[in-house]
Amino acid sequence: MASIYSEQYQSVITALKKARKERGITQVQLAEALGRPQSFIAKIESGERRLDVVEFVHLARLVGLEPADVLKRII
Repeated sequence: MASIYSEQYQSVITALKKARKERGITQVQLAEALGRPQSFIAKIESGERRLDVVEFVHLARLVGLEPADVLKRII
């Protein structure tokens, strides 16, 4: 299993973070849309917390990315 420090995993997180910032969405706004605290997003973006596949899909869509397109970049 790949770690959160793998190049592929970091590529996914970077894409999510970049899309969030490009759309002017704050961590607070994204967390609220998910019904989570801001620290949830901060921990994901800093590598302290690993995303599961369902969380990834929700986050990708909320920041305007198609999940399949993000995954195509790493396979």
